[in-house]
Amino acid sequence: MRYHLGWVDQQGEPQAGSAPLSLQPALALASCEALGGDFRNALPVAASVELIYNFTLIHGDVQAGRADPGNRPSVWWVWGPAQAINAGDGLHALGRTTMMRLAQNEVPAEKVLRAVRSLDMACLTLCEGQYMDLQFQDQMMITTAAYMDMIGRKAGALAACAAESGALTAGAGDEACAKLGQLGMKMGMAWQIARDIDDFWGERGDGMTPSNVLNKKKSLPLVHTLENSSVSVKRELGSIYMKRVLETDDIAKMIEILDSTDARQASHGKAQELVDQALAGLEGVSGITREGMDTLADLGQWAVAGGR
Repeated sequence: MRYHLGWVDQQGEPQAGSAPLSLQPALALASCEALGGDFRNALPVAASVELIYNFTLIHGDVQAGRADPGNRPSVWWVWGPAQAINAGDGLHALGRTTMMRLAQNEVPAEKVLRAVRSLDMACLTLCEGQYMDLQFQDQMMITTAAYMDMIGRKAGALAACAAESGALTAGAGDEACAKLGQLGMKMGMAWQIARDIDDFWGERGDGMTPSNVLNKKKSLPLVHTLENSSVSVKRELGSIYMKRVLETDDIAKMIEILDSTDARQASHGKAQELVDQALAGLEGVSGITREGMDTLADLGQWAVAGGR
């Protein structure tokens, strides 16, 4: 688990650096502060959702067969799928017990239970989203609506839990917590779309990224192209996806087709639209400071940029 989080190397020796920053813990802290709370009270929430998110990454690498998801080999590639599942399950258990540490910050017991239940429901929902994501790989035509439903579960649920539980630690009422939960949901979806864009084009825009699309996942740029292209383009994409294994040249051709339909710009626009909706949904919510709104807006732009 420490290796996956970037704290040690394969031999267990301390290592400089850490795993990439993720949206969920930042949402927990920002939501608490936006409502006038002390962000330190939300640290158990932030740590909890970060551990849960990393549990999904370890299991996701096993499901997708990703040997090198970032700058070093994945857990399953080093120790095997069975031990990777154990490590992922361990992170899930740690994430759940970490949420319970809210009690040490004098959060009332009923609110601690509410946060734990929110986390459990988010885990169930994100597993549903991952199920849908894998199921989509065997289908050629996926609608935008189906894709949005999928990422709302896969990426939105945990982000919603983070923001809602962060608001809870600030002493917010039911309405404010629900509104922050909706904000988290939409920002989580925007963040996932930005990651989809990076999976195709990468930071250099050449389509060469560690995860790439060799596992035939249906992400928004591809869904947009299939919905808005001519029959001939759909056939061309279909011929590529019918192959048992996609090669580097196939990816380059897909990028060319996606560029011809402005899929990147359309997807980025959808991510921005979600963030705009998220922030607009907080209008009229009492207790949110101006500085807090600015922080949440900055976080939304960070999400649209894919966490860069």
